[in-house]
Amino acid sequence: MNYGFFRAASASLKLKVANPSYNKEEIKKAIDAALAENARLIVTPELSVTGYTCGDLFFTKSLQNAADKALFDIVRYTNGKKIVVVVGSVCEMKNKLYNCAFVIFDGRIIKIIPKANLANYNEFYEKRWFASGNRTDCYISKYDAVMSTNFILDVGNGVRMGVELCEDLWVPNPPSAELALNGANVIVNLSASDEYVSKADYRRSLITNQSARCVCAYIYAGASVYESTTDLVFSGATLIAENGAVLAEGKRFSRENVITFADIDIEKLNTLRQKNMSFESAEDRHSDFVKLENDENDLKYRFVDPRPFVPVDNGKRRERCSEIFAIQASGLAKRIAHIGSTGAVLGISGGLDSTLALLVCAEAMRLLGMKNSDILGITMPGFGTTDRTYANALKLMENLGVKVKEISIKEACVQHMKDIEHDPAIKDITYENTQARERTQILFDMANKHKKLLVGTGDLSELAMGWCTYNGDHMSMYGVNASVPKTLVKYLVEYAASVSDEKTAAVLNDILNTPVSPELLPPDKNGKIAQKTEENIGPYELHDFFLYHFVRFGFTKEKLVFLAKKAFDAKYSEEEIRHWADVFIRRFFTSQFKRSCIPDSPKVGTVSLSPRGDWRMPSDASYQDYI
Repeated sequence: MNYGFFRAASASLKLKVANPSYNKEEIKKAIDAALAENARLIVTPELSVTGYTCGDLFFTKSLQNAADKALFDIVRYTNGKKIVVVVGSVCEMKNKLYNCAFVIFDGRIIKIIPKANLANYNEFYEKRWFASGNRTDCYISKYDAVMSTNFILDVGNGVRMGVELCEDLWVPNPPSAELALNGANVIVNLSASDEYVSKADYRRSLITNQSARCVCAYIYAGASVYESTTDLVFSGATLIAENGAVLAEGKRFSRENVITFADIDIEKLNTLRQKNMSFESAEDRHSDFVKLENDENDLKYRFVDPRPFVPVDNGKRRERCSEIFAIQASGLAKRIAHIGSTGAVLGISGGLDSTLALLVCAEAMRLLGMKNSDILGITMPGFGTTDRTYANALKLMENLGVKVKEISIKEACVQHMKDIEHDPAIKDITYENTQARERTQILFDMANKHKKLLVGTGDLSELAMGWCTYNGDHMSMYGVNASVPKTLVKYLVEYAASVSDEKTAAVLNDILNTPVSPELLPPDKNGKIAQKTEENIGPYELHDFFLYHFVRFGFTKEKLVFLAKKAFDAKYSEEEIRHWADVFIRRFFTSQFKRSCIPDSPKVGTVSLSPRGDWRMPSDASYQDYI
């Protein structure tokens, strides 16, 4: 199975200007190279058969005849081959020349797409040679094909391709926008964009932004350094983007053929479009159809990020963390100001989540012109509290200048278990939840007493897995972490440590190195944390990976496992991944009742489980068909 993936290639080729006989052989070599990598589509540059820089030679019959001869040779060469080939050449019709893309498959020309927007400014003089193909729609007997700008090719497996040529992308209303609205999820661009300083960055921005705007894959193939250098130099830019991200980019200024491959996730794109009502009014446009076998895909040409919530690049990660802090703190500041609160109350455990929430509270106080002493931090030691987390909680609050209150919950919990006739020696869910609910009761009552807002500390991953006590740590007056996944919480605290004073940074770094635990069971004989969350429910990095791809794209369990194997590269066996995928799906479904009534909280990323916004799901849905 290919799990909705489609391998495509963008090629920039060695050529000889005005020598189609030579150029066709390079195109055939590129086709073979693409097939060797199991690509199902290859795109070549604008006028790849003739060369873009032929000038007035385009008017010569010899070049036109040679171009047609070479084109038909390429067409014959594709007979029986499992690949769609897109080449650029001239087309003469009714005493006009057109700059065209020829879409070829299995020994025939499927469609001819004329360039609609001709570049005719600065260094470009295309209107000297070519007519605009805008709204052209006619049959050309010589090619036994229709020339039309109204073209979408359905190659099966959900892949629908549209074509535009170079300048089409640079105009205010690119043809790709209309093509996308009418079903094309792969746009190819045959281009001859010359180089000058800074143009490459601008071109890359155009391509990635158009792929995001159109929720599509965008395959760009640019003319190579072998074009004429009379006045211009071309670089052979090749780039494949998907929904705003660059999947692959080839080396520019190469003197060899450059073929850039990428595995495009068509299922992902189609799912995003189903959610995006911008595509609701699209026309049901007729498509040409070819039967293209799209076999198994090994994702050789796709990077699968094991931490999709966390940018790989350190600079981008710091920028992301700074922005998330701003969103969280701004949301909290608005709520505190709106209700006229005297500050914030929150429970501080010495763990990552409450640490992040406290840091957000401190930033909110700064935004409001209030003091950190307006934050009431309450540490509530229980049966599982260790010396390490207890000490870190006190040190952090002291360093931040927070008002500190310590309230032990042990006696209250013992009394409560006595009242409900539960033996404290039985360390079960009742034993654990008694502590969580006692802490929450204290926090709510202290918030009322001091006229402050109770800030929740639970994160997105805990909500997804149901790893919170219903009406315990599950509740607050405003939750600042509710759309921050566990894998990102760590980096937010790490970022805060990097911009903190030395004493605070030391505490934050020790918190970062503390095992994740709710500390509801007694410590081990050495006083260390005995109850480690990831030993119970599995690695958070796996669950966050599943969460991202399941909620955003609705992937099946099999695809989640397939992607995780690629992403984690043997860190986990397939058996482990399958086991934890089952755990994730079961817990995600059975925990919806907790998410259906969570407090208000700011959305900070593309995945949120707010029942008022991003995620609406019945609490009693069955998960059987999902596992």
